[in-house]
Amino acid sequence: MGKYWDNCLSSIIAVPVQTRQTLRRAVTGKHSISDDSITRGPIIGNGNGNGASHIMNSDERSALLGHHRSLSSTSQGPESTFHHFFFNRTSTPGTDSHNLLLRWPAQIWHVTKVTLLSSWINVLLVFVPIGIISGKLHWAAPWVFTLNFFAIIPLAAVLSFATEEIAVRLGETLGGLVNATFGNAVELIVSIVALRAGEIEIVQASMLGSILSNLLLVLGMCFFLGGIYNMRSPNGEGREQSFSSGTAQTTCSLMALASASMILPAALYGVLDKADEHNKEASILVLSRGTAIILLFLYVMYLYFALHTHTKLFEPEAQADPDSDEPGPEEHSPVMGPWSAAFVLVVTTLIISVNADYMVDSIDALVATGKISKTFIGLILIPIVGNAAEHVTACVVAVKNKMDLAMGVAIGSSIQIALLVTPALVMLGWAIGQPMTLHFETFETVAFALSVLVVTYTVQDGRSNYLEGAMLLGLYMIIALAFWASPGDAISKALEAFSS
Repeated sequence: MGKYWDNCLSSIIAVPVQTRQTLRRAVTGKHSISDDSITRGPIIGNGNGNGASHIMNSDERSALLGHHRSLSSTSQGPESTFHHFFFNRTSTPGTDSHNLLLRWPAQIWHVTKVTLLSSWINVLLVFVPIGIISGKLHWAAPWVFTLNFFAIIPLAAVLSFATEEIAVRLGETLGGLVNATFGNAVELIVSIVALRAGEIEIVQASMLGSILSNLLLVLGMCFFLGGIYNMRSPNGEGREQSFSSGTAQTTCSLMALASASMILPAALYGVLDKADEHNKEASILVLSRGTAIILLFLYVMYLYFALHTHTKLFEPEAQADPDSDEPGPEEHSPVMGPWSAAFVLVVTTLIISVNADYMVDSIDALVATGKISKTFIGLILIPIVGNAAEHVTACVVAVKNKMDLAMGVAIGSSIQIALLVTPALVMLGWAIGQPMTLHFETFETVAFALSVLVVTYTVQDGRSNYLEGAMLLGLYMIIALAFWASPGDAISKALEAFSS
């Protein structure tokens, strides 16, 4: 009898599974339905002359008409429906409707809801409209800078969430590359805005600060937290985390190359004739633009090397502990489609550009107060804003013992800044008539070279622990303290005095 009704009901292709089960229980008498909530439908015969009344309630009729409303949510009352509509991250009522006027708004609301619920840090999104209003109404510079500073932090988190939704489908190597690429979007937007405004010092400090933030702060936190959380093996012995040695060797070589591309313009600037300032600047521009073209070409070759010809060198090593019977960490399941994630990326990028515009416009007035320097803003504050989201992402995957993905986000992001973003900004400056060069201040160049040296010694063995993480964090704090201790524009004035 049960199989017969299953066969009959399965022929009604428009009826959802839950509705078919309800129909079967109603027809066979295994589920009672009150007389007040039913209407009689057609009689379904069993072929032997014995018919059973097909009884449908309002929910079942809605399902037959294409309105896929869950029976369980209806039975749970209005509070459950409210929670499902506003707080359920996996589904939203109306997204499966055949009615476009209902489905499209429901899908937009679903994407918005999932995005807002992606991180607790999104509570700071209230600063986004406040920051824009402060810029429009020309509030005091410290207020404009601070409000837009806090507004960009959750926007960076949203950008990282949408990027992760796309990257999760691409594997660890390509996924880490995509994460690093869009993770640098905030610094790129801020730098483009500053470059158009002629704030060359802010652009250079932001690029260098982003590299140092990823190399020392993000990677140091990954090593430290991952080493603390995975410190002991099941038998109680201390252990280290491991990552692909090919990744470590290649990235260290590329970072050394990036360091050389900064040291050479500084060295050339020092040995040129100090009396002819115009020719000196022209020579630095020629060297910087030629070097930028070479670095961009090398970055393209690196991508071809890592993603096509030598992919095995970048394959993640086994992270699971052979002595442990515990299953590995659960993989992140995407909650948005790729087109929805791309839509979130575009919208968030546009909003970030608005907040970044107001933040950059307030920097000159903020520095004029004498309480903070442009170098500290570009080197420390802006990279912290831009790297906040990927910082959290890298630390989470490091704690889960997925160090190859953490390395791809941290060091991969630094390589992109050094070999792609900074050279691209030099070329953009050339196109719009801004003298953007690779000649950084001497102190900045020394700090970068020492950071690359320390990181190279730390990662070259393909293993990490919490002590190495503490070393990287300590160096970052020393560099930050050095730039904080220098009064506003003191480094620029000292460099000008040395050159004259």
